[in-house]
Amino acid sequence: MSANAKGAVLALIAFGLFSTHDVFIKTLGATYSPIQIVFFSVLLSFPLATIMLMRDAKPGTLVPVHPWWMAVRTIGAVITGVSAFYAFSNLPLTQTYAILFATPLLITVLSIPILGEKVRLPRWLAVIVGLLGVMVVLRPGTTDLTLGHAAAIVAAFSGAFASIVVRKIGAEERTVVLLLYPMVGNFLVMGVALFFVYQPMPGEHLAMLAVISVMAWIAGRFIIAAYQTGEAAIVAPMQYSQILWATAYGLIFFDETPDIYTGIGAAIIIASGLFIVFRESTSGNSENTPVLRTRSRIGTPGTFRVSSLMTSGRFRDKPLANERLPE
Repeated sequence: MSANAKGAVLALIAFGLFSTHDVFIKTLGATYSPIQIVFFSVLLSFPLATIMLMRDAKPGTLVPVHPWWMAVRTIGAVITGVSAFYAFSNLPLTQTYAILFATPLLITVLSIPILGEKVRLPRWLAVIVGLLGVMVVLRPGTTDLTLGHAAAIVAAFSGAFASIVVRKIGAEERTVVLLLYPMVGNFLVMGVALFFVYQPMPGEHLAMLAVISVMAWIAGRFIIAAYQTGEAAIVAPMQYSQILWATAYGLIFFDETPDIYTGIGAAIIIASGLFIVFRESTSGNSENTPVLRTRSRIGTPGTFRVSSLMTSGRFRDKPLANERLPE
């Protein structure tokens, strides 16, 4: 098996685990507030994160090099987690994924002011077409838009923002700093809000939260392995396999049948995202390749961010196809 094929398989496994993880979130979301689910998923993730972070031998303190950027990234991560969990709890899985798939489009837009990226006409057209795909999914004026739809849109925006900030500061910040601040931020904010929404949880539901944390951690490790093995242009599109898992899981566990508009809109969004990925992978079409270099799976606050590890220098980044390493 070639390196790219192996990387693609590892990514498919990772996103399959993440999709299964989202089934548990949706199941718990029928009973509990997303605030409570986020809080306990983060709490139960601390032991796993601690074990991983103990391996970080890079010297330094926990004071960020860019405190203001770290603060806004933490705020973005907190908003993303609770918004995504709310969306998964209240929308059909396919609709939630279709909207969250707009994140690469938003990363492309945000890369202009934050990274100074120059976006040419073809990528602008892809962004516009992809956002039209989101409108096809939402169908404003012909369907009732709910807080779940708003939460998914907010999660896409805030997730894109948090990811692009990691792209900007990741090379200068310690891995432990990039990972710890968003987790602590989620723990503190959700802990305060938990006072207003807490419901006692039986042991089996706490076990489900533990499964969520473990699956997210394992999936994150698989994504790292995928990017270390294959080229980003091959691995990145594997995230769209989640729409297949969402369709199957929605039908099996939640009696959800995707409508034709969700299918068409998701196809448009995915096609636009793929165009941007392959456009960035072509030499000379992107200076920063923000989508390819921003590898986190948004909406999973209880685990490490893959982008943090891949941009912090702990893992050597593989060059893209047609990209030369500095001489």
